[in-house]
Amino acid sequence: MSKSYEIFYSAFSEARDPRSEEYRQGVLDALKYRLGETNVPISNQYSLGSTQAEAYFAGCVEGTRLAVEYLESIGTYVSEPTELMNPTSAPVPSTGEWLGHPKGLFVCFATEMWERFAFYGMKALLMLYLVKHHAFNDADGYILLGTYAGLAYALPLLGGLLADRYLGMRKAVVFGGLLLVLGQLGMAWTGEAAARGVDGSVLSQDALAIQIMYASLALIAVGVGFLKPNISTIVGRLYAENDARRDSAFSIFYMGINVGAFLSSLIVGYIGETYGWGYGFALAGVMMAAGLIQFILGKAHLLGQAEPADPVQLSRPALAGLSREWVIYLGAMVLVAVVWQVLQTKIDFEPLSKLAGGHQVTLTEVVAVIAGIGLYVWFTLLMFSGIDRVARGKMIMLLALTTVSALFWGLYEQTYGPWVTLAERAMDRTTFGIEWTAGQTTAIGALCVIAFSPIFAWLWPRLDARGWNPSYPAKFAWALVLCGLSFGVLAFSATQTNEAGLVSLWWLILAYIVLVLGEMVLSPIGLAAVTALSLPRVVGLMMGAWFLFSAFGEMIAGRFATFAAIEPAADGSISAAMALDVYAPFFTQMMWIGVIAGGLMFVATPLLNRLTR
Repeated sequence: MSKSYEIFYSAFSEARDPRSEEYRQGVLDALKYRLGETNVPISNQYSLGSTQAEAYFAGCVEGTRLAVEYLESIGTYVSEPTELMNPTSAPVPSTGEWLGHPKGLFVCFATEMWERFAFYGMKALLMLYLVKHHAFNDADGYILLGTYAGLAYALPLLGGLLADRYLGMRKAVVFGGLLLVLGQLGMAWTGEAAARGVDGSVLSQDALAIQIMYASLALIAVGVGFLKPNISTIVGRLYAENDARRDSAFSIFYMGINVGAFLSSLIVGYIGETYGWGYGFALAGVMMAAGLIQFILGKAHLLGQAEPADPVQLSRPALAGLSREWVIYLGAMVLVAVVWQVLQTKIDFEPLSKLAGGHQVTLTEVVAVIAGIGLYVWFTLLMFSGIDRVARGKMIMLLALTTVSALFWGLYEQTYGPWVTLAERAMDRTTFGIEWTAGQTTAIGALCVIAFSPIFAWLWPRLDARGWNPSYPAKFAWALVLCGLSFGVLAFSATQTNEAGLVSLWWLILAYIVLVLGEMVLSPIGLAAVTALSLPRVVGLMMGAWFLFSAFGEMIAGRFATFAAIEPAADGSISAAMALDVYAPFFTQMMWIGVIAGGLMFVATPLLNRLTR
């Protein structure tokens, strides 16, 4: 391939606007390295953190992309496409290490920990806040919870794309963090509690406070879209491709996610329910602000790996004299306004409404269905684009796993809906003399993840060494079965009440243990499956599809939960007996959905495995 990089670089130079010399040099160096012309992919002549270094690293990213594109065009597929997008194949510059890792890892760890603290803390309170403070009925509360969470998982597709092409990861994280802080603090303005009559009917609701809540949820959803996909990308770029510490780094980073989720459910859940909803939401916003400040102050430790792909182009006027960067920010605010309306828009499609149990269909669900159909159409066209039989089989397996994951998350996310309301309405939440709030019970899941993660990290390599490691489809089948059985635990618990007619908290703890065992064999495994089974040229798109189906799962969860909605008594109250009369059959239905789906997946496992041979 001698001289091929020169031809490709020449075409690139003619097709693009003039760039800085450092940027062009980065492109050329990356092309040379990726096409085998040199073993030195990174120059050390630029000062770390300088504009020249940032431009050079941005050029390396673009050169890597062009090289991969060229190699695939001539039929030379790249075995590790995700890592090849990292320009730091050689040792990256360093600002020092802590505990054997770049300091930038811990900057990202703290940022993600406080972002998850804010996100899950607010989510732990949201359903209770809706039904207890604003007098939403159960069905509307569950649907809003699912719609909001679905958007928060879908929008990272857009945030990742804008960061890759224009903003760079650092700017995207800072902007997303600012939106999150504004959203959480907006949630702290709770207005007046809804007034009920003696018959339990809703006499009045604070319309302004409800609109502020919708706007705040929109800010949070868009903020997550900008922050979440890019903070993890930065972690990967802190390490050279062959750095053995990479897997360990992501394990540390993942721990930050669960530590944040665990602490938020305990602290935010307690403060919100004990001292006032606004105080809980405000605490989430304050801690998100603290995480954002430390991220900004830790810029130097990111080693220039999170800067814009083309800083010069980003600063040029793009619309009405505004730079491209500010056009993106303003566009994001327009998106916030759109999401604000989408969250409260329902469509009366009579046939669809009947399928949805008599409830109106949300605009988000309509868009999700259209997006899903579009993905399947694209996939069908890809299957007939000339790929070989084994590659086609792997992609079919991957699509099957991705589709199944939506059902798993649809069941799993009941933890923030009916599981929380069960804890609120029909559970003795006292253990060892300490009474938990209903919101605090969501911390049990995060604690189980923290406890089980090292066990499974130890288990999989040892099973593989003995030839006992289940295939991807088999693991997903186990995940569905375990998820279903966790609902079986709760269904059985409804028959095991104490003298006061309440379910023991220990049943909920057992249900979480079984559920998280299922999570351990699906969530991290699914991400590995995407990179292992996908065609190199579409691995990014399939990773996006994985998270898109997680968003679908959130919406499915909201729709499932409507079947656990409870109509209050004439005085507006819901007794433990009333609640259990609804929850017991609902949990039984969810159990059978999970177990039967898992059984079908076990049946399909040999066929799917055969496709990849």
